Formats: sequence, structure tokens, C-alpha cells
Amino acid sequence: MAELGLDSDSIMAALLHDTIEDTEATHEEVAKRFSPTVADLVEGVTKLTKMNFASTEEKQMENLRKMLMAMAKDVRVILIKICDRVHNIRTLEYQSERKQREKALETLEIYAPIAHRLGMQRMKWEMEDKSELARQAAAHATFMENIQEEITARLEQEGIKGTVYGRVKHVYSIYRKMYAQNKELSEIFDLYAFRVIVDDIPTCYSVLGCIHDMYKMVLGRFK
Repeated sequence: MAELGLDSDSIMAALLHDTIEDTEATHEEVAKRFSPTVADLVEGVTKLTKMNFASTEEKQMENLRKMLMAMAKDVRVILIKICDRVHNIRTLEYQSERKQREKALETLEIYAPIAHRLGMQRMKWEMEDKSELARQAAAHATFMENIQEEITARLEQEGIKGTVYGRVKHVYSIYRKMYAQNKELSEIFDLYAFRVIVDDIPTCYSVLGCIHDMYKMVLGRFK
């Protein structure tokens, strides 16, 4: 919550989010010790996590409705819940296999999409990318950094002003493409991508010429 730059009430509520659910503390006690706003936020998070339903599908849909209702009242309740889920995903290996599957499905179908809608891309990616492939991030980062430095140096050499961005295709995005197109990992070509942002269209073509000079184009893959 602190990383998101939220207010002190949100941070206190995040630290206390399990208080009403897991202890004997009441809304009134939290309001008295901290503030009514903090108590309302904690109670809002508690309501989102205490719902029990007969089927997984019904539970997920009802949770989604509850979350949307909570957002209409105070979006901070959702932010706290998403941060809590990110923490849960980070420690997923300590759960039983059944719990891991349940939490993963719920995260992919409810929390990650809502994080995406709220513009919380880093948290969305982290929730989706909890897998063994994500552990290779360090190797990816080194490769990306080297390529980015090469492109940046070439642009400076050519006197072109621009900003270079690099990204590794996220694991869940790779999985979805493999599943949807019935492809093997070796058939996914766009694992890495770079963007060069410049001021005008003519400079775009100058940059394209530099890139073609630096790297060999794959036939049939040019867009």
C-alpha cells in the first residue's frame, strides 16, 4: 500500500485488514483506537473475504459483485484486497495443492482482471506470472538490458533522440497464446519486444532502418 502512495488510513487498514475477521476486535474498537474510516475499510475487506457458497462458480461471481459494490463506496477497499491477494500469491507454495488451484483460479478470474481495470499492471502481472518461468526473470533482464543498450547507443550515434523501452512477454500471456493457437513454446516468437518512442513519423523510419541494419529480419514475421 505504501508503494502505491496511498494515504495513512489505507496503510493502517491494510495492516489491520484481518483484525475483525480473525480476532475478537469489533468495528467500534477499531474506530475508537484508529479512526472510523480505518474501521470502515477493514470491515469492507472483511465482507469480501467471508462469503461462502456452494459452488466455485457462484462464489466467484458473487465475490465479483461484492467487489464492484465495494468499489462504488470506497475504491481503497479493493486496493487493500488486491495487495492482500498479491501477498497470498507470493506465499502460495505453503498452501495445499487444492488451495493453490482454488486461489490461482480465483486470482486469474477476479483479482487480476480488476487490477488491470484499475491500472495496477505490475500487480496484475505478478499475480498472473506466479510460475516456474517467472524465476528466470534475472536472465531475461540481463538479455533485455544488453539489447536496450545496443539500440540506445546506435540511436545516439545516428543523432536520433528517442526513448527505448523493453519488455519480456508475460508468462500468462505466453500461456494464453499457446493455448489459443495450439502452439509450442518454440513457436512463440514475440517473447521479447522493444519500443522506440520518437517525436515524429520520419524519425520512426530512420529508427527502423537502424534496427534492420543491426539485426537480421525473420522472413514472414515483419509487421
